[in-house]
Amino acid sequence: MFKYIVKKILMMIPMLVLISMIVFFGLQLTGIDPINFMVSPEVLSANKDNVDALRESLGLNDPVIVQYFRWLGNCLKGDFGYSFDGASISSILAVRMPYTLELAGYSLVLSAILGIGIGILSAIRQNGVIDYVGRVLAVLGQAVPQFLLGIVLIQIFAIKLGWFPSGNRVSPDAASPFIDAVQHLFLPVLTLTIGMVAVLMRYTRNTMLDILNSDYIKTARSKGIPEWKVYLKHGFRNAMKPVLVIVVFRIPMLIGGSVVIESVFSYPGIGLTMTNAIVSGDYPVVLVTTLIVAAVMLVCSFMIDVFNALLDPRVRLSE
Repeated sequence: MFKYIVKKILMMIPMLVLISMIVFFGLQLTGIDPINFMVSPEVLSANKDNVDALRESLGLNDPVIVQYFRWLGNCLKGDFGYSFDGASISSILAVRMPYTLELAGYSLVLSAILGIGIGILSAIRQNGVIDYVGRVLAVLGQAVPQFLLGIVLIQIFAIKLGWFPSGNRVSPDAASPFIDAVQHLFLPVLTLTIGMVAVLMRYTRNTMLDILNSDYIKTARSKGIPEWKVYLKHGFRNAMKPVLVIVVFRIPMLIGGSVVIESVFSYPGIGLTMTNAIVSGDYPVVLVTTLIVAAVMLVCSFMIDVFNALLDPRVRLSE
């Protein structure tokens, strides 16, 4: 198992380097010149010699490959540089990253509880009201894009009803910071949760139905074991292994979805930071945030591989 984990970690390194190269050289092709953001047009035209000296001191006259390895070396040392407005990118990440992890974490926990719970009830009460309603909601949850769902929720609950704020993380004049934070989190968490609940609910229902129709469940019932014990001890416990794999599988998609949702709700996480940087042409921030998101996705994929290997030793033996 140790060798398997080490192998997976070593495979992540060239993937991260490749992603960083694609993003870095891709941004270079856009023709964005940092000097245009750092120096006003009047200074550019009046002090060309000083501007050239500034460009030389920043290393912008060096070959692109040299700039890339210098930037990568600084990142490895923890120096992510500065945005075009002069703010330290490290300080931006320190503030914004916890918000994104908070949003994704709450959505993961809530969707797991609701998706697994409704899926089990749908299987136990097959073709009942809960089952039919759950199946309809599951189809709708998977069919409607998250950004569209977010806009609809804002229109209903924020604009028409006025129950929740439509954006941001906190209100500056909030009387109760905790309640205010919950109110701001509710709609973006709900938007992320609905799509994942739909997937978990359908998968849990189908898995539970397969187990409830298996021979050992029939044997347990024939022995006179109470139904609640059949559902809990024999059905639920055996259904959870594949369902938990699906939960872990959805984590990368949850992180990726939070980037879109943050833009819809103006939620000040890493996703909104990346979007604003792309719009404003602040490519130092785009570089680092893209690399951070890619690293999180790779770590999630690594966790999935390890989780699979723990559940099924054949996975690691086949590598």
